[in-house]
Amino acid sequence: MKRKLLRGVLYFVLAMVVLGIGLLMTLSFFGKRPHDLGVTDGQLKPCPDTPNCVNSQSTDSEHAIPPIPFQGRAAEAGEKIRSALLQQPRTQIVIDNGDYIHAESRSALFRFVDDVEIYIDAEQHLIHIRSASRVGRSDLGVNRQRVESIRKAFTNASPEP
Repeated sequence: MKRKLLRGVLYFVLAMVVLGIGLLMTLSFFGKRPHDLGVTDGQLKPCPDTPNCVNSQSTDSEHAIPPIPFQGRAAEAGEKIRSALLQQPRTQIVIDNGDYIHAESRSALFRFVDDVEIYIDAEQHLIHIRSASRVGRSDLGVNRQRVESIRKAFTNASPEP
């Protein structure tokens, strides 16, 4: 009798896990590309109230992350930041207007999409960056880690000859 009960509980837990994974995978398909991204008056879109976004132009500590300073010409910095961005796994550039880049990064398991935006401010010699999840509330720090990885790759990139 105990064995039957244990087997029933095990099947129930397994069914709930499969259902949960299916639900998460379904959610990843509902995250459509936002139409309000880009640079307006030198500013990237602010982060929402959820903790799954970082923005170098944000003033609140939950979302703020430092911009990436650069020396020299903005065009050279742009090439370096594109290279650093494309070093990120499962990341592709979808818009590149010279001083503005929009890329999409997909998570490995559930294929959730995060939007990564880069604005190269030639006057201030700063690269502003925003990374945000399209769906959900928490990202377990993935967007912040991504930006720091991009910063590290940019900083370690050799200068153009």
